[in-house]
Amino acid sequence: MAGLMRRDAFDMLEPFRRLLEGDLQSDLNVSWPKVEEFQDGEAMVIRAELPDIDPDQDVELTVANDMLRLRAERREKSEHKDKATYRSEFRYGSFVRTLPLPAGTKEEDITATYKDGVLEVRAPVTEPDQVPGTKKIPVTRG
Repeated sequence: MAGLMRRDAFDMLEPFRRLLEGDLQSDLNVSWPKVEEFQDGEAMVIRAELPDIDPDQDVELTVANDMLRLRAERREKSEHKDKATYRSEFRYGSFVRTLPLPAGTKEEDITATYKDGVLEVRAPVTEPDQVPGTKKIPVTRG
């Protein structure tokens, strides 16, 4: 009976251990990956931290109305075995982020790469007077 009580006490402390080690924090943030946006020359760059995913199977990028929709799913499994115990933890989660793109961005002009757990999306920045479908009208003095 004493062994059972001791195990229950350790199980109660598990969330605190995970918080101190950062595991719980990553669980809480699974729906919002860290993202940075900046301009690099003539391209807008969006980078998202997406560790432990397969970009071919787990990432979907779509563009509509000058907005980039990033959808990804994480499937993670960890196991711990020793003589007396076995612990298996599964972490699943999907998330969606919608981020603004430069006006007039076309889907075919956007590139995306995945390296070392970071997804990088590059979209060309079009000058305001070069936005497709717009024409600057000159004003003359009368």
